[in-house]
Amino acid sequence: MAEIVLHDVQKYFGSVHVIRDMNLTIADREFVVLLGPSGCGKTTTLRAIAGLEDISSGEIRIDGKPVQDLEASNRDIAFVFQLYALYPHLTVFENIAFPLRAAGESRADVDRQVGEVARALDITHFLKKRPSALSGGDMQRVAIGRALVRRPKAILMDEPIGALDAKLREDMRTELKRLHIENKATSVYVTHDQVEAMSLADRIVVMSEGILQQVGTPLDVYRNPANLFVAQFIGSPVMNIAPAAVATEGGRTTVRLGGAPQGFALPPELEKRLGAAAGRDTELSLGVRPEGVIVAHEASDGFVPVEARLIEPLGSYDIVDLKVGEGTLRARTRSGFVERPGDIVFASLDTSQTHFFDTRSGRSLGILQG
Repeated sequence: MAEIVLHDVQKYFGSVHVIRDMNLTIADREFVVLLGPSGCGKTTTLRAIAGLEDISSGEIRIDGKPVQDLEASNRDIAFVFQLYALYPHLTVFENIAFPLRAAGESRADVDRQVGEVARALDITHFLKKRPSALSGGDMQRVAIGRALVRRPKAILMDEPIGALDAKLREDMRTELKRLHIENKATSVYVTHDQVEAMSLADRIVVMSEGILQQVGTPLDVYRNPANLFVAQFIGSPVMNIAPAAVATEGGRTTVRLGGAPQGFALPPELEKRLGAAAGRDTELSLGVRPEGVIVAHEASDGFVPVEARLIEPLGSYDIVDLKVGEGTLRARTRSGFVERPGDIVFASLDTSQTHFFDTRSGRSLGILQG
């Protein structure tokens, strides 16, 4: 397998700047997911690595060698597309065997390697069938098998399970992770689905408008978003974001959200840390995930009264919308904890999960509480 390095990669389509200053290293045998909304440049980046798109400038290295001037066929890369791209007139066996036959492998080697891949993917009973007789999930297994069979340096996947139904997607996520571990392949995977990214990736690369926003483990990207875009793209429900005003009176520091009459209690040293990180004229936004909003039935120090507006029952937990000033905070509670909309409950913020952002630039101020 191989390390993949992108250095100062730029890509233009006419006057449209699709990839901007891309610098990224994908380690040997790592599973990296490129995540972002449609049009952010993630698929173009994947295709540039594969050699299906020429880059405008910069360098792409695979296994230490520059490849930006090599044809796709000379990069030893396998590509799995969303829509399978199988040969309809060939059997499953022949579809998987196709790259081996093209490389001039012997019949014995073809039989052995196709058999190994088919067993790993649990599709041996399909080998004599044609793609038209298979389900969408099984066709995608065949496409993955064709990519794996020749042991390429890296496997690139462009939303390979996006067209499947929810249950099949869940099964295929498990299968893809298992295959990655067993084959020890360098894998690059494109998706706009954060659940896929969080469950599959060793590291996630979050992109927006052709710009790399953040690179990190799934847990790090979730817990420590680098900016407002990442904070509101990762997570379901997304992180609560609200205009924030921090003040200290009588030795007590509070943050008021959305013009609310009462503020949430914060550690007293926070105002100094905010001043050091942002300056007094910085326009602040507070971010907190729903599980960081603590809800209680009884009043106590540090809690403020709020009204429940909407309750979403999701089985093992509920998402409750709380009216705070002119805005809403979404809280995650145990199932049935808040009985009905209109109930008055009491809320506070878990300061270990509370983030502050510069509203104008969007960047995190990096002063998450310990």
